[in-house]
Amino acid sequence: MATSSNLRDTLLSALSTLPGTRDFHLHVLVTVPRKHSALFPFAQPRPRCYLQDVVVLLSEQANLDAPRIFVCAIEACLYNIPASSCAVLYISKVDTTGQGIAPSPTTSLVRAFLSFYADPKTSPLVVDHLWIHLFARAQNQYLFPNSSEFERKRPLSDVKLCAWWKRIYSEVADEIRSHLKEKTDSKIRLYYLLPGSTETEATHSLKFASSSSAAPPQSSSLSWIYGHPYSQSDIHLPCSTGNFEVHHNLGQFIPSFDDDPKSRFLDEIAYTTDADGIKSPVRKRPRKESDVMGEAETRESKHVGEKEKPPGELTKVSPDEFWERMSFRQECIAGVLTGFFIMGISCPSTKDASRSEASPLAPQPGQVSAQMTKRVMTSLLTGVEFSTVERAIRGTGIVEDSIKGLCDGLKAIPDAPKVSVSTPIPVNPQVLNAGRPTTPEPESKPKTLAPPQTPPPRTKNGKWVVPDISPNPFPEPITSLETYNSHIYASIHVENAPLPSKPVVTESAAPSVTVLAVRKKKRA
Repeated sequence: MATSSNLRDTLLSALSTLPGTRDFHLHVLVTVPRKHSALFPFAQPRPRCYLQDVVVLLSEQANLDAPRIFVCAIEACLYNIPASSCAVLYISKVDTTGQGIAPSPTTSLVRAFLSFYADPKTSPLVVDHLWIHLFARAQNQYLFPNSSEFERKRPLSDVKLCAWWKRIYSEVADEIRSHLKEKTDSKIRLYYLLPGSTETEATHSLKFASSSSAAPPQSSSLSWIYGHPYSQSDIHLPCSTGNFEVHHNLGQFIPSFDDDPKSRFLDEIAYTTDADGIKSPVRKRPRKESDVMGEAETRESKHVGEKEKPPGELTKVSPDEFWERMSFRQECIAGVLTGFFIMGISCPSTKDASRSEASPLAPQPGQVSAQMTKRVMTSLLTGVEFSTVERAIRGTGIVEDSIKGLCDGLKAIPDAPKVSVSTPIPVNPQVLNAGRPTTPEPESKPKTLAPPQTPPPRTKNGKWVVPDISPNPFPEPITSLETYNSHIYASIHVENAPLPSKPVVTESAAPSVTVLAVRKKKRA
């Protein structure tokens, strides 16, 4: 890491300035890096990439005697591409329960989360370029099941959600720019696009939503670019080294994320064939030996050419056309405004020889296995709900206890009693002399789990299938209570001045309305 600070301490420091008196309990899960080949699945050659999952769970206590209750959660993915010295941070989901004390800590938590990875001084990855991607789509709930049924939860509308994310991006960009004043070669670029809206319509909609929100927008020194970053050359892209005219492959530009409309549209383009369809068969005629040899060579050369050519229409659709056609996608124009927000940060750093020798797969202190994070998220998304305060309290306790229990380790299953093979088994002599078949005794099953074994290699058409990803040379991290207390969990007591209450307009203060009488015109 660049500094001794970690993500957990950075988030706690940001929460300490919130108004009011309360206790925050924070759980941060960061998985060890693992090889990942699906970020640019249609790139040729496919870049070597490493993925880390990041999960942040924040619970709150009104006082020491009150129970804990989840108020906010963040799920993100961090990609590292060493060949281009680029990193990609994808904000997958952000959700709240609406059951916390005002003001909500979501804004401070998300802003500190983005600043931690965007600032080269605190970022855990030593790279020259960072791209932060986000797809804003308003929904009632994301990470807390049935939380939309809670009456005090107020999800943001589609326009207000896009305006909120744009304000968060601007604040983070201004903060990072102030930290990079000494480096003249640093660059920060902000891009956004609302499918189905022109630049004038998008600017007017977000400006109106920001003016009507509780937190008015602050003036930013950085200007936004309405469009995509795949035609610029200021900041290095993670996979591409030139424009579309050089590569002729859309798969070199558009990254693929989980639950992202760009990825689904990219798959459709890659697996779409020509519009001609199946052609009629050519009329058969007697073939000569020379014709057979020529057709074999043609098929072989065509087969080699198809291997080198990107699939589908990836060579015909440019990034500009891709984003123009995104405006007609059903999930982008289904009556709800959506937005794509991208931040690019370039800060070429001086390479450290000691860091360059370390493997990108080497686990760092405090990191957990991907299987542990998967079990925690499965418990959160399928095992609990947050429709009422009582259920939210119970769900919070279950998830937090599961995190601590997984770090502490499962209790060992007692060994099965050992039976000596040489010990004779008593047999009733009357059964042997009965002269009739006997029912065989059931085989005793071991009470312990079977030892892990390497599965046989996969085969397809009688041949071995070579996996795309080689196994991780480093063993899975072993978590403990020391890991839990030093890196995963922490709490902080906040005791600041309360948030000033809003003035209440009473009926007496309302202006009086004068009713004018209408005089009827007399008939002549």
